[in-house]
Amino acid sequence: MVTPTGLDLLAQNNFGDTRTGGLTGPLGLLIIVLLAIATVFLIRSMNKRLRRLPDSFPPPAAGPAKPEKGGEEKVLDPTDPAAEAEAREESGSTPKN
Repeated sequence: MVTPTGLDLLAQNNFGDTRTGGLTGPLGLLIIVLLAIATVFLIRSMNKRLRRLPDSFPPPAAGPAKPEKGGEEKVLDPTDPAAEAEAREESGSTPKN
């Protein structure tokens, strides 16, 4: 007498093609129709939300930050330890340990 082992269970055909009869065709059609209906409702909802948006948005309250010295913004090199220390001194923050 042979007892089923783990390998026997893994060797069984369990790949979803075990349905008998003519059920797989109508079931696939039902899933596709349900996905299409869900897509239509999602598109309608998106269109409603887009129509509620104003035509234009007001400008932001705070303008852009003023550049430092001579009209140029200072860009720091993130790999330069001296620039990082200088940036900390200017902002008044201390390094976290």
